[in-house]
Amino acid sequence: GLFEKYGEKRGPIFLFAIVVLFFTIFDSMMSYIAPILIEERGFSLSMIGFIIGSSSIVGALFDFFVSKFFKNTDYRKMFLIMFALCTLYPLILWQASTFWLFIFAMAVWGVYFDLYGFGTFNFVSRYTKEDNNSSGFGVVQIFRALGSIIAPLVVGLVIIEGVDWRAFSLGWIFLGIGFVVFVALIFVMRKHYPDQQNATLAPRRKNFFIELHLWKKLGKSMSPMLFLTFFLFFTEAFFWTLAPLYAQSLSIQMFGGLFLTAYTLPALIVGWFVGYFTYRFGKKRTAFIGVLIGSLIMILFVYFAGTFLSILVVFLASFFISTALPAINATYADYISSSPQVEGEIEGLEDFAFNIGYVLGPISAGLLADLFSIPIAFSVLGAFGVFLATILLLITTNYTKESIAI
Repeated sequence: GLFEKYGEKRGPIFLFAIVVLFFTIFDSMMSYIAPILIEERGFSLSMIGFIIGSSSIVGALFDFFVSKFFKNTDYRKMFLIMFALCTLYPLILWQASTFWLFIFAMAVWGVYFDLYGFGTFNFVSRYTKEDNNSSGFGVVQIFRALGSIIAPLVVGLVIIEGVDWRAFSLGWIFLGIGFVVFVALIFVMRKHYPDQQNATLAPRRKNFFIELHLWKKLGKSMSPMLFLTFFLFFTEAFFWTLAPLYAQSLSIQMFGGLFLTAYTLPALIVGWFVGYFTYRFGKKRTAFIGVLIGSLIMILFVYFAGTFLSILVVFLASFFISTALPAINATYADYISSSPQVEGEIEGLEDFAFNIGYVLGPISAGLLADLFSIPIAFSVLGAFGVFLATILLLITTNYTKESIAI
């Protein structure tokens, strides 16, 4: 089995990755349902964007709190609390009808997703050898990507008529399977890997505001990467806010799930050969050109709106944009190996860019969709990507060095 194939040390990571798979299917189903449910409760698209964006603000604040107060927390505690909150979240979401109740639901979402991040970081860094860390995170990423591909297809089938209890029950079933595997994982770890009591939680993220001060310190050479990180997560949040609403508005059965899957699927494919491009063209250039081509394709969305060709447009756009994330992650790794003394700051800044993307993405999506329409909002997103990638390409031709001057 997998234990033999990957050696004794690699077995647990696959069991852990299966927990991640089922958690992600649940989480992505809830992400898909949330904007539709909020709309059904009578909120405008702008308000939907604002409500969904609030979850990342809570996430960022919770990050700061966790790294300050939980010095010795392991993945078991993190994941147990996460599963408890996940079980409650659909109940809160389903009962919510007012603005503040939805904000509260989003806060619960922000917190449980953060616990997932910390728990994953803790598990991988504790139970994989240091030189296997990146492949450990890689395995988790693949299972996470699979979850976000499967979820829209599943949920798209049960909410054709609108959101009802069936969608939530289905979510709980996936969550339950994840929990059963998690309990099995704890037993396996107890038997084969007696506890390492000295393992502490490496705070992945620092205070939100201290990060601003570090922009100057880390110099210009990192800002293009941070802007691109911001854009990638801005785009992701933008899609997860508008795609479910767009799919529901068209009432083409099955279209719903396919539309979002067309966006999530390329990330799984691109990983196999992005290395070839980064080797030929360099990491940054690959990332910027990928975003440029993908965004140009995205501009065309408005011309194919409402047809099955729009699924193809999204797939192709996402395919090129997806090349950017592995290329960027490799660049951050280069920065860290050339300047290990600021590893925490680099990770903090990367995270800051991620959080800002996840706050502004849904808000911009809602405002643009209200002002114009959802198809135009997607095309505007493409135009923004073209503008940003062009500027970054022009700027980075001046920076050829892959290291940071501190």
